[in-house]
Order: sequence, then C-alpha cells, then structure tokens
Amino acid sequence: MTADPQRAYLDHASTTALRPQALDAWVAQTARGAGNPSSLHSAGRAARVSVEESRETVAELLGARPGEVVWTSGGTESDNLALTGLYRARRDADPRRRRILLTATEHHAVLDCVEWLEAREGAQVTWLPVDGTGLVDLDALAEQLDGDAAATVACVSLMWANNEVGTVQPVARAAALARAAGVPLHTDAVQAVGHLPVDFAASGADLLSLSAHKFGGPVGTGALLVRRGTTLVPLLQGGGQELGVRSGSLDAAGAVATAAALRAAVDALPEEVARVSALRDRLLAGLAAVPGAVVRGAAPGPGRLPGNAHVTFAGCEGDSLTYLLDAAGVQCSTGSACQAGVPQPSHVLLAMGVEAAEAAGALRFSLGWSSTDADVDAALAAVGPAVERARRASGARRDRSRRRPALAGGA
Repeated sequence: MTADPQRAYLDHASTTALRPQALDAWVAQTARGAGNPSSLHSAGRAARVSVEESRETVAELLGARPGEVVWTSGGTESDNLALTGLYRARRDADPRRRRILLTATEHHAVLDCVEWLEAREGAQVTWLPVDGTGLVDLDALAEQLDGDAAATVACVSLMWANNEVGTVQPVARAAALARAAGVPLHTDAVQAVGHLPVDFAASGADLLSLSAHKFGGPVGTGALLVRRGTTLVPLLQGGGQELGVRSGSLDAAGAVATAAALRAAVDALPEEVARVSALRDRLLAGLAAVPGAVVRGAAPGPGRLPGNAHVTFAGCEGDSLTYLLDAAGVQCSTGSACQAGVPQPSHVLLAMGVEAAEAAGALRFSLGWSSTDADVDAALAAVGPAVERARRASGARRDRSRRRPALAGGA
C-alpha cells in the first residue's frame, strides 16, 4: 500500500508509512492507560516494563547491549547528543581535543551541529574528501589520525549510508582506524537501520544514531546507541532519565511501536533487500534512459542503499521537476526533506565534484517496505514528459533573460 492509493509515493527516505505492527503496538500500549515509566506505582511500573522490553528488542536486533540504548526523539537529537556530548566530554578531559573529522556529505543534523560547535565552542572541523560516488577517502582519515595528530581529535563522524545518493560507507574500517588511534567514532545510521544489516558491536562504532520513522515506526522516536565506557555530557538537564544521558519523560508507546517496527523490518530484511533492490534497479534503468540523465552515487549492489535511485537531469531544475511529477501523481524529492525549498544545489553533490548547474537538476526516488511495481511504473511513465516540460520552461526563461534590456545606470 502507499500513503495515497491514487499516487505513487517514492520518498521513503524522507519518511515511510507506519507499519501495521507498529500501529498495533502503539494502540495496545496507549489503551493500557496512563503511566509514567519513572513513577513507582503499578501503572508506572507497567509502563517501565514496556520501555525496557522494547529497549531489549532494539538492542538484540542491532547487536547492542540493552544498557547501550538511549531513547531520543529521533535522528536529529541523536546526532546532536552524540556529537555535542562527545565533543564536550573529550575536550573537557583534554583541551587539545578540539578537532572533529567528518565528510561534507553528512546530513545537516550532523553538519549544522558541528558548524555550531565550531562557531560557539572552538571546535576545529577537518573535512574528509569523498570520491565521485560519495565514498570517503580512508587514506585521508588515516592521515588525520596518524601519530601526534590523534591527540587533537575529539571524534570522527561518518554516516552509515547517505540520505541523498545512497552510498554506503565503510564504517567498520573507519572505526578500526579511529579505535587504533584512541578516537571514538559516531555513525549516523538513520538511513541504514531497517534497510541494511546493522550490527553495532561488529561495526566498532562508539555511537550510532537511528530514527524510527525511517523504517516504519512513529515520527518523534529514535535512539542513540552508546558503547559501554563512552562518556557524554548531556544536552538536557532534568530528571536524569536514561542514566542521566537524556532527561525527559519516556514515551512508552513510542518505544513499543519502534521495537515492533524494527522487529518487522529486520525479520524480513533479506527478502525485502532483494525485492526493493529489484524495483530500484528497474527504476534506475528507466531513469537512465531519459536523455541527459546521469545516475549519481555508488553502483547498485552492497555499496548502495537498496531503495535509493538518485539521478540528475541536465537542463532542469529539481524543484520544477518535483512539482511537475507531483501533479502527475508521483511523489519524490530533490534530496533531504530538511532542505526542501532551499534554492541551492545539494551539498552532497557539490562535495562529490558535481558542477552546480548539474546538481540543480537532481531528483531522489526512494523506495520502502510498501513500494510496489505500480509505483515504479507510474514514475517511469511520468518522468520523461516532466523532464521535457521542465527543459522547455528553463529554456524559455533563459531566452527571456537574454532579451531583457539592461537597466539605465547598470542597476
């Protein structure tokens, strides 16, 4: 099923539909009545049991210990808690540790947080280069962690899979380099959890961010996995919940629904990866056949998210294509929903070396657990006409601009 049976929804990387298992779990927990998990009476204790059982489920499915799962409001809070909390803890323990290593292709929840730390708290940002597919240069990372340089690094952040072009990063190899240098590594796994095999312990990462609504759970619930022994300075001051790392009343229904959605996603993962990848490959083949289309990101396979199809169309503007496709019943995006409507080329594509004029014509189609062959058929039928119309409109604007007389005085 799709969000609207009359429309093809291909923006699952932005948010995906709530899974039936998650909805049933949320309704059942809510129907039990009130009960703050921090309260000592029977209703509070019952809510606490639900929260802890859900924590155990998330830990089991992601290769973590229950005590390493910290509930949050979603991916943005998880990223901010990881980076700000880790930076402050490491800097306070040793003032030399002010450098943060990351790529310029990270999600804005990471980029903006790091740039805020740079502007307000003296962090020194080192940008790691990526290749034309968005893959990080591990040799550059090793160089930044070599010898005495490691003593100045607060942390490394490397997303598990890119939210725009779908490139999967070598997190385990990067974490091994960081661990050998005594530096903790955080990974934003928001796009990976529920879509790829994710094992926190095996990855070697020290912190991992996830968000429930990306794999069929509720919006507003997420978690930060924190490896035992990793110290964080909390962002919120309050009741001291979550072992003092994240204060705030716990959302029992959200936790239960998140665990149910993750269970459904992980249990079906091998079959779903194969099914969604086949849909993605058919979609990419059709999109690549459009004149002037260029597929961006890693080649289809284990190095790319199963549901990601990212293409740039020469001579078009992504926003115009999005509106034209929406009018034709196909819903997709130009990239991250957090940046939708911002009139500038994708920072991910620019970091990959794509020229600004080419990056302006980007579209991201992303598939998920509810995607069907009909969704792909609708997209392929609509894209060609939309691209032709967008190019005609873009050409007409350029013609009008060339014919426009210069204003007196050069104003």
